Amino acid sequence: MTRTDRIATAGSCFAQRLGRALRERGLALFDVEPPPAALPPEQHAAFGYGLYTARYGNLYTTRQLLQLAEQAFGERDPRPIVWTRGARFFDAQRPTVEPEGLDSPAEVAAHRAWHLDRVRALFAQMEVFVFTLGMTEAWADRATGTVFPTAPGVVAGRYDPAESALLQLGFQDVCDELEAFRALLARHRTGPRCRILLTVSPVPVAATATDDHVLVAAVGSKATLRAAATELRARHADIDYLPSFDLVASPCNGGLYYNANRRTITPEGVARAVALFFDAHGLAAEGAAGLPTAPVERLDDAPEVCEDAMLDAFAPDR
Repeated sequence: MTRTDRIATAGSCFAQRLGRALRERGLALFDVEPPPAALPPEQHAAFGYGLYTARYGNLYTTRQLLQLAEQAFGERDPRPIVWTRGARFFDAQRPTVEPEGLDSPAEVAAHRAWHLDRVRALFAQMEVFVFTLGMTEAWADRATGTVFPTAPGVVAGRYDPAESALLQLGFQDVCDELEAFRALLARHRTGPRCRILLTVSPVPVAATATDDHVLVAAVGSKATLRAAATELRARHADIDYLPSFDLVASPCNGGLYYNANRRTITPEGVARAVALFFDAHGLAAEGAAGLPTAPVERLDDAPEVCEDAMLDAFAPDR
């Protein structure tokens, strides 16, 4: 990797901090949906700008990623599933990017069509894709199989077991979907194959919809994702793995890089993971494109936008 590679980022909440750290160190993040000039900077994150290199919100699962790519390249019906909250309308596949929703289903469809056009440009032109694997549980629409970033009813919409189903992705599912995403890129791109850098989020899940205790669900999910990343790296020379999960979650570190809640990651943990990344690619000694290296404190300035954190509102009193 070099500082001039067009880098795209996506994944779970931890990927927001990883991408922000890469940007602050001068790498060429290829942002295809920059914020409008009239939007105040303090509102960028709330509207999904600057979190990733497109405004897709959190892609917690490989199935979300694959379905997004299929829609962008015309291999899947691009029409959105629309959720409602009061008199407002939301894109169910990225419900947080418009915090107050939109005026009509037609406006949701128009916004999504524009978004998919930008995602297609991103996936067609990116040279490096950094994807953070976050979860194996997902909620899906029974009629279409479309996967959501959160359960219906958390941000908008309503939960109806006749309409929505819980999915639990296994090791083979994750591997197959990453393979399908890689193959889809190859079909629709010209020039060199895109390089893929996988990471696994060290942030444990906040809740589970399975019958397991959340600790069992969290460990099982991370084990599945970590094993899949190893498998894909072994299969393909164009796929690599950044061990941010291993560094943060290793018992050798005694929880050093977790905050007091034992879930979110300290600024030092993010900085250490990014330092590993730069050292591995021979970038640490280079000037950051004329930009000063960001101090550790800046890496935690902006809060993450995470749908799963909203589940705390539904938790019983402790």
